[in-house]
Amino acid sequence: MRVDVQSGGTSRGIQDVRGGLASIGMVSRALNPDERDLSPFLIANDGITMIVHADNPLDGISSAQVVGLYTGRLGDWGELGGQPGRVVKVHKAEGRSTLELFLKHFGLDNAAVQPDLVIGDNQQGIKSVAGNPLTIGYVSIGSAEYEARQGVPIKLLALDGQAASTEALLSGSYPLSRELNLVVRGEPDANIRALLAFAQSSEVADLVAQHAFIPAPRR
Repeated sequence: MRVDVQSGGTSRGIQDVRGGLASIGMVSRALNPDERDLSPFLIANDGITMIVHADNPLDGISSAQVVGLYTGRLGDWGELGGQPGRVVKVHKAEGRSTLELFLKHFGLDNAAVQPDLVIGDNQQGIKSVAGNPLTIGYVSIGSAEYEARQGVPIKLLALDGQAASTEALLSGSYPLSRELNLVVRGEPDANIRALLAFAQSSEVADLVAQHAFIPAPRR
């Protein structure tokens, strides 16, 4: 069986499955009530972290500060206890579940957000922050931990005093978490059922852990 994988965000995963363009969609959050025509298969858990350049002296940030930054009420690192300099805010594009969860958690309307740079996937966000010491963004905890371990100059900020880490997600202390699901529509055929079973099996737990995600309970 040949499997072709394409990225594009949670909205695309849902749309492609609904439109018959894909047999399986990747959805990095829990399904919404209006998406009950789809069946989710949990493969891992993750969280969303604010990230800054490794040279930034800040180790943590509060929800109020995040809201102040992204709505323009705060604009200089000196206002957050860091070195003076204009904060460069990286935001996610429409259709990304990271954006949805970010807005929901901080009670923000996307129209009120004033970003300096709008990006798509986590790698773009990490690259943007790693390349500019004045930048802040938000990405997957798993992706950020993985890249930091590879020497990419980024730092995960504690949120409201809670460390942003896989360990904090496991303990339930970190407030901004999410599911990573595969979704299908209707009754999958034998090949699709086999692939979904494999993706939820103990055989892939090592791959999940390698990317700093939390393996879902295995079958």
